[in-house]
Formats: sequence, structure tokens, C-alpha cells
Amino acid sequence: MKGKKDRYVAYVSTYTMGHDRGIKIYDVDMEKGRFIEKDEVRITNSSYVTISHNQKFLYSITDTGVEAYKIDMSTGELELIGHAYINGMRGCYLSTDYNDQYLFVAGYHDGKLTVLRLKEDGSMGGITDEVYHKGLGSIAERNFRPHISCVKMTRDNKYLLAADLGMDHVNVYKFNSVTGKVKLIDVIRCEIESAPRHVKFTKDGKFLYILHELKNIIDVYTYQDTKVGPEFERIQTISTLNNYHAGGSAACTLNFSSDDNYLISSNAGDNSVVAYSVDHSTGELKKLFCLPISGDYPKDANFFPDMKHIVSLNHESNTLTFFSVDLEKGLLIMNGKSMPVDKPNCVIFQKLESN
Repeated sequence: MKGKKDRYVAYVSTYTMGHDRGIKIYDVDMEKGRFIEKDEVRITNSSYVTISHNQKFLYSITDTGVEAYKIDMSTGELELIGHAYINGMRGCYLSTDYNDQYLFVAGYHDGKLTVLRLKEDGSMGGITDEVYHKGLGSIAERNFRPHISCVKMTRDNKYLLAADLGMDHVNVYKFNSVTGKVKLIDVIRCEIESAPRHVKFTKDGKFLYILHELKNIIDVYTYQDTKVGPEFERIQTISTLNNYHAGGSAACTLNFSSDDNYLISSNAGDNSVVAYSVDHSTGELKKLFCLPISGDYPKDANFFPDMKHIVSLNHESNTLTFFSVDLEKGLLIMNGKSMPVDKPNCVIFQKLESN
């Protein structure tokens, strides 16, 4: 008797223009490497979605703040369980701490970091802290003021990192898990006009990866908590592009494979996806390929859980494109026709209960 196959759904967040169905839900066909339309959720301008670490709840940015959903683990469908205002402009990114007690929201437009308490049922309590980044950046046309683009906890749940794309640095806050307050204790200085956009840690928490939108690079850091506080040491800088590329490219996303052994990013302008292998002994990256995604502005890209397929969310061409991938050989082959989706922003996979 054959064992039961794992079942997954994929959630795709989108901007809404003329409609209000901002989250798309798809069944994942793992063998074919495709999505099958399943359902959609009423929400406006879902800029970003994240799933709690206990896998029970999904949180989404919306125009008026944040919405919380309970995940039906047998079907993947979402049930709205709460809404919270963030006392500011619409956010662009959100994440939870590793105990699922707090939700952090990044404000691109107003440079604001918001911390919300989470209840046991997954719904949101009140705001416990809010911090506005201050200062002037170096590029008057775009980065002349703070733009927080990503907020992520260290894996030991002690420090919150806030990437400021406008100020070319990443703020490091000590986090009080009792009060929900943050305190600035360090700053990771990035290259001028690099625009740090995303931060990710390896599962063991030893290495930090910072994606820079305008320089099209990933900086690799070691991380350790010491008696005097967190220490970050840069050990590698690697490009997200080939030696030849389209002008005006912008690095967009950063995601780990399900086994943590590979990292994927994408480039708008160049309209490509790039994959790396991760050396877990050193933290360093090795580029495997950088290849076109048959779409315009790949705002997000991710490995399927089986790591044999890739999906690219092409924001300006309003499509999802699918590929078969051989990571060992560095091969990427388009897998069927593109799928129409208006203004897709990000994709996240969720494993379901077995039948």
C-alpha cells in the first residue's frame, strides 16, 4: 500500500483594482508543478501575507491595517477572525515572533514599525509599541526618507531587525517579550545607495542574509549573541545578476527552500530568478543560475516544497509562471502556460493535514 502524499495549498497576495478579492488560494499539484484555482478571500490590497510559526493562522496587510485568518488545516480555506488598525499608513511586510505572541508590521510609506500583541486564538490585541525611523537618505528621487521594507526576529527570539530601504541600514532592536516594547541597540550599516529590502536567517540562526534592491547584491553575515549584545560580521557579498544584465534592475525577494539548503531571489528589470546553494558550515552562497522568468517584474519567487519546481509572481505582466528546476545541474525549464493573476505580491505554501 502506497503512503499518503503530502497535500499543500498556496496563498498569493495581490493588489485589488476594481475588485476586493485580494488573497487567492490554490491547490498545489506537486507532480505537475502547477497551481489549481481553489478559492479567493475578500480583502483589499493584500501587500504581504505571513503564516504563524504554529501553522494555524495567516496574517495579511490590508488598506486599513492587518487582518487575521484561521487556517482550515484540512482544506486550506481561511476564516477571518480579526482586524487591527496600525495607526499609520498601509504596511508592506509583516512577521511574527517565534512564540507567536507578537506581530510586527513594516511601514514603507511612513517609515513606521508597529508591534501588535497576539491572542491565543490568533486574533490581534492592541499596539504595544510603534517607532518611526528618522533621518535623510542619499537618493533624493527615491530614498530621501525612511522606508521600512522588512521586519524579522533573530531565531533566538531576542532581537528584531528592521531593514530600512531608504536609509541604507538595518536597525537592530532588543525585544522585550513581556511588554512588547523594542529598544534600538545597534545598526547594521549597508553600502550607500544599496537599499536593503529583505532579511532572512538560516534555521539554525547562525547566518543572516540581507538582500539589497538597488545594488542587486546579497550580504551574508554571521550572527551571535554575546554578553555585550548581538554581533553581526559580514563574510560575503554576492550579486543577484549575471555579468550581463538589463539596466535598472532591482532585486525583489529572498526565500529559502523547504530544507534550508537553497536560497532564491529575483530581479525586476532583468526579469530573472537566481538560485544559490547554502554552505551551512560557513554560511556562504554559491550561485547556481540566473535565468529569465518569462514575465515582467518578478516581485516574488519561491521553490515548491518538493524543490523540483519554482513559481514566479510577475507583478507588471499580471501572471504566475511555473518552472521545473534541477538545482544540481542548474537547469530551469518553463512548465506550461502562464496563469493570469492581477498584481501578485507574494506567495506562501501551507502543508495540510493528510486525508
